Amino acid sequence: MARSGLDGLISVGRWFESSPLHETEATERRAIEDGPSVIEIHLEADVHCPADALFDTIVDLRGYGRWLTPSTAYAGTTDISPEPVAAGTTYVESVRTGVRQGTVTEFEPPTRVTFHQPMTLTPRLLGVIDILVRYTLTPAADSVHVSRDVTLSIPLALKPMQPYVVRQFRREGARTLSALKAFAETPR
Repeated sequence: MARSGLDGLISVGRWFESSPLHETEATERRAIEDGPSVIEIHLEADVHCPADALFDTIVDLRGYGRWLTPSTAYAGTTDISPEPVAAGTTYVESVRTGVRQGTVTEFEPPTRVTFHQPMTLTPRLLGVIDILVRYTLTPAADSVHVSRDVTLSIPLALKPMQPYVVRQFRREGARTLSALKAFAETPR
């Protein structure tokens, strides 16, 4: 695939014109025959900054407003448990469609952090989307390779809307990784 003007980005799958990032095809597997679908979305990019600075930006939950503008899928992070951020840190992200009760479940500076953030949908009868977001950072000579893997468990009540829901998660993930890259590569 052509990458003109996209130095530092890795192509691993289908190209989306609306985003400077590449992602693999989202994969779906059935948890049980008539149970929820499990969707996996993979995004990656090369970011030109030190790994520890990038990791610190990702885990600075109170500082997301410095680099990630609000959207319909992300309005901000609140109710963050006391510093320092580590495995077990909790937080809340509320939007019109529901509330994510997040917990940092894996914390290995500066290479890996995982957030488990089940989202109770509004109205509640729609159920809960189970969300796992994992960042893996691999330092290289002059950059850090960032993988952002999202695993979604979509409740049965959302089956008719699943393509829309997955598309929204893809877009928000690409927006987040793009904003992270832009912030980390901007000299301060």
